[in-house]
Amino acid sequence: MAREDTDLLMDDDLAAFIDDGSDLLTADDATSEDSIEQVPSEADGWEEAETEEVSEDLPSDNLAVDVFETNDHLVVKARTAGLSGKDLSVEVNKDGILTISGTLHGTDESDITGWHLSECYWGKFSRTIALPVPVKEKSAQASLKNGILTIAFEKERVEEADVIPVKDL
Repeated sequence: MAREDTDLLMDDDLAAFIDDGSDLLTADDATSEDSIEQVPSEADGWEEAETEEVSEDLPSDNLAVDVFETNDHLVVKARTAGLSGKDLSVEVNKDGILTISGTLHGTDESDITGWHLSECYWGKFSRTIALPVPVKEKSAQASLKNGILTIAFEKERVEEADVIPVKDL
């Protein structure tokens, strides 16, 4: 049954689609005091979880990456629009931890008299990734083209485990 006056489904419409024996809450039910769920507090024995302090200078969630394998390589790609190679640092340690960091330079703000919208992050950033397969760290090659940083590692050849036959005694 299509409604011409609105795209929203009313309680009766929802009930027609859901037939699991449960009752739907109406707007009046949702506002009654006994239906409001109380949030546990420290007085109830619940302690607020401590939050880890994160440096505002180095956000890690603003650098999107793709990590994938080919037959011979592990490849990491990152969107780094607006950056040049001199603005980036790429490091990998012997434990297979890759760190990409750099600085995003914004516009000259001396002429700006007021902001209407500010969504872009400008400043230092860092992203650390544990590489999912063993690689030859010394073989890493990094290139920057059209705002895409590509880092390719030669994969380590891991010997397959030797099968040890078990003898019945």
